[in-house]
Amino acid sequence: MTIFQAIILGIFQGIAEFLPISSSGHLVLLQSLFKIQEGNLFFAEMLHLGTLISIFIVYFNDIIIIIKEFFILTYDLFRYRKLRIDNEYKRLGLMIIVGSIPTGIIGILFSDFFEKLYSSVTIVGLALIVTGILLWAAEKLPPRNKKANDMKIYDALIIGLFQGFAITPGISRSGSTIVGGLFRGFNKKLATKFSFLLALPATFGAGLLGIKDALSESSAIAIDLPLIVGVTISAITGVFAINILIKVLEKGKLHYFSYYVWIIGSIIIFKQFF
Repeated sequence: MTIFQAIILGIFQGIAEFLPISSSGHLVLLQSLFKIQEGNLFFAEMLHLGTLISIFIVYFNDIIIIIKEFFILTYDLFRYRKLRIDNEYKRLGLMIIVGSIPTGIIGILFSDFFEKLYSSVTIVGLALIVTGILLWAAEKLPPRNKKANDMKIYDALIIGLFQGFAITPGISRSGSTIVGGLFRGFNKKLATKFSFLLALPATFGAGLLGIKDALSESSAIAIDLPLIVGVTISAITGVFAINILIKVLEKGKLHYFSYYVWIIGSIIIFKQFF
């Protein structure tokens, strides 16, 4: 892989991971375009881990407080034999754990099925169209204002299911989880924040497993300059993408992304069949 290819893939990963247009779908398309075969899985997984850095940068203060409050919550559980959820950060930490459960179950039970989908560009096209429909439908919902302290366990479980099915290439993880939050009545700020915080354990766990599989399948994998450049670019681009999405949501323009994924999805399907 050349440095130019790594830069392009890193930019698209950073943008598409957080903007609701599916990073996995775009990586499949770009790797097909560049005809990159050897080390594909390892490079893709490293790019996903690169975007985790973006989340840590944007939500650093929230993450530190959530970790601190989680330890306090655990201490209270052992000392008082009950969960003392007395602030939004304790609730967010608990909901992230709960929301990760359905994602993990889906990923473990259906990993082989989803992995096969990555070989089909047609599936990517169809999934992009589905992503557009979800974004359009969510934007048409009446505004509601459920805040972090109002979150329930079934809210986290439902959003976790949305994230689990977003393993499908072409289904946007950020888009589907934000849509799930909006369907559950979250305000837009909470829907966005919870979407990105929920990505941390899922992306980190999936990334480690993906890297492990890639290392076991190939002996040609190396930490080279294109890989370092790609990961760095994806992290930097991801910070900008997160802030852009926050502003787009605040202005009620989420459905604009529907037009993009519908056009790309339709072009892909048309090209495959005609």
